[in-house]
Amino acid sequence: MKINRRLVLLVTAPLTVAVAFSVLALAPATNQALQADRLTSMVEAADGASELANRLQRERAAATALISEQGDAEAFRLRTTATDKSIAGFRSRTKGLSSVPGSAQGALDRIERFIEEMPGLRAQVRSGSSTVSALAFGYRIVIADLNSYRDGIAQADGVDADIADRIRAAAALSEAAEHTAQQQVTVMRAQAAGGFTTASQRTFDAGRMGYTESTGVMFDLGPGEWRTWLERTLSGAKALEARRLEDEIGRTGTGKDLTVSPEEWQKAADDRQELLRSVEKRVDAAVLAQVSDARTTLIWTAGAEVALVVLTLVGVVVVAIRLGRVMIRRLRDLRNAAHEVAHSGLPAVMNELSQPGALRGATPEEVARRTGDPVRTTGEDEIGEVGEAFNAVHHEAVRLAAQQAHVHEQLAETLVGVARRGARLTAVMVSELDTVQRDEADPVRMKTLFALDHLAIRMERNTNNLLVLGGYGNARVRSADVGCSTVIVAAAQQIERFDRVSLGAIESGIGITARAVHDVAHILAELLDNATRYSPPDKQVGVAVWRLWDRAVVQIVDEGVGMTAERRAVHNAALLEPQAGIGDVRSMGLHVVARLAARHGIVVELRDSSGPGTIAEVTLPAKVLAMDLEEAQTPPGTVGNDVGYESPRPITPPGAGGHRQQPAGANARPGRDSAPIGTGVGLVGAGAPVGGGDRETPPGHAGPRDGTPERGHGSTAAPHPVHDEPVSRVAGVSSSGLPVRQRRAPQQWPAAGKREGAEKRPGTGAPRPSPRRRDSRQVSDVLAAYAQGINRSTNHRGRSAPDDNTERTEK
Repeated sequence: MKINRRLVLLVTAPLTVAVAFSVLALAPATNQALQADRLTSMVEAADGASELANRLQRERAAATALISEQGDAEAFRLRTTATDKSIAGFRSRTKGLSSVPGSAQGALDRIERFIEEMPGLRAQVRSGSSTVSALAFGYRIVIADLNSYRDGIAQADGVDADIADRIRAAAALSEAAEHTAQQQVTVMRAQAAGGFTTASQRTFDAGRMGYTESTGVMFDLGPGEWRTWLERTLSGAKALEARRLEDEIGRTGTGKDLTVSPEEWQKAADDRQELLRSVEKRVDAAVLAQVSDARTTLIWTAGAEVALVVLTLVGVVVVAIRLGRVMIRRLRDLRNAAHEVAHSGLPAVMNELSQPGALRGATPEEVARRTGDPVRTTGEDEIGEVGEAFNAVHHEAVRLAAQQAHVHEQLAETLVGVARRGARLTAVMVSELDTVQRDEADPVRMKTLFALDHLAIRMERNTNNLLVLGGYGNARVRSADVGCSTVIVAAAQQIERFDRVSLGAIESGIGITARAVHDVAHILAELLDNATRYSPPDKQVGVAVWRLWDRAVVQIVDEGVGMTAERRAVHNAALLEPQAGIGDVRSMGLHVVARLAARHGIVVELRDSSGPGTIAEVTLPAKVLAMDLEEAQTPPGTVGNDVGYESPRPITPPGAGGHRQQPAGANARPGRDSAPIGTGVGLVGAGAPVGGGDRETPPGHAGPRDGTPERGHGSTAAPHPVHDEPVSRVAGVSSSGLPVRQRRAPQQWPAAGKREGAEKRPGTGAPRPSPRRRDSRQVSDVLAAYAQGINRSTNHRGRSAPDDNTERTEK
């Protein structure tokens, strides 16, 4: 999970808790605001109920007058029309009510049923089929329900006590108005009946008492100003007239005619009802205003609390986002810097430090400081400390790499020094071998001397391996291009089992440029040595060369155990990208081939063969090729001539499985008498100076003794001429019975084979070379070659220890 998601979760958890507690904290205020809003709606409906009760009271008085023949139908119709309008207003106000107290809700239900039954009641009034008592009772029930609703809303949840008292006071005023309205109907019934009955007299007195009690309740629960409003309103002439008539009617006994006419009473009663209605409106308006103010206050309070909580949460979220973005940006900068260092910066520094001479005399600490700090995200917090720690890790990594590069440079210098000393010692050994070979006629001893001579060739190849691993070359520069077949022959002479190398199809006209001759021969020698080591001893290793557009391809095919595809992929990767360090000693040949190939842009690839074995394919680019080079082609199946004793040595083609016939004369000198060039000591003793400037054998000559330049160590080798046909070189038999080689006259040698300052050997008249001055490089090469030869010859007498070459893994 990414850090931004973790931060979101980290912020979301406390925010969720904060929101939950905020909701719990805001719930009371919000609930009070909602309750105040519901109470306001119920108070507005109560105002409609008061209006509807007044209209029903007037309709009841008109209906009573119509039935008692004290009024007309038109007055009743007008009253019913006004009542219907009030019913519509009341229904619209009660339609959206919610959370109505139980008693108030029951009153609303009964009111709704009465409204639905009103058309039948009105029809009875118009037809005169209803009695006054039944009519008065029906209207009285619905008006009582309207007043009960007004009184019941005071019991709603969350209603303030003061507001509840005022609602009850308003309901009490409505009940007082109902008592006066009932008095009006009772008097009208008494006027129609010719006087009060005992029941009607009690009803009249009960109305007067009810009015007094209801106004008393209003005075107790309502504010003092409401009492003032009522007293002032009822202190006028109209109210006094109604009270006077009421008192006069009240003094009339049971069964006596009322002295007040119906017209006077109805007018006085209607005037008093209007006055009471005006007071009701003011009281209802006051209650509604108070409830609305309380609702507004609660809504604003709840809104303010909600806004405060929301703003607080938004502020927390904004601050968290800003801080989180800063943290994430710094972490991303740190990550990008780390990726850049890991994938480009540090590998580039390591690659630079892996190059020879990368330190340029600087200490590892100076190199580390010179690279600078890759991470700019620093500071006093933990992220900054991580950045500083990463810079410290990078500094230490570069310092360790520089220290390792310093150690590698020292090791490379040590290897180069050891290699040069070994080369010098090998050169001295070869010089001594040349001296012994000139005077030796015993074939057995000559065979041993030639084995030592061939061992010296391989010793110098290993010495050159150390030079390549140390970052240096073999210090040889040729002056002319050499044919590819000649280079292959020279490479074959540098391995132990050179007799197993079989030349296949070699396209003519392909040459190697002078500057790349020794390196190409070295590459082929390592590959040939590897092929002969990891293939059966009775099998041949084939070599073929052909053109491919502007390139040339050399294939070395063996019939060995081969290797797995995974192992071959590892080796091909190592050949494609040479290792910067010294490398594994067990795979020294692999690293040497990779470095030499990279130096000239040569591509070396190991490929699977259709049968057993492996194909080593060397692709030579155009810059190392000398096309259309005229050279004498080496016949297929040979690696050169065993010059001196017998005809050219045959090589069995790959897959033939036949045993190669050894030439007559066991003292043939592989690698010295048959290798015209080479990176090994194949030219030592043939006149090739150690350290460079050697001249190559003319094309077509198979033996290095014919025309090769002399070696700088001053020894004299007995050269042998090259003939188109095999020539016997045995002049006779010595006193001990050994063959004596026939010497060629000096004028028969090629001009390139003459040595400056040569003098005659004592007793033979042949010129003996005078000592030549050798420079420091030649002396160093001779000593290094000698030390390397001694080390390798100690392992096996007459046969060298296994060279370190490209590893093979058995399938």
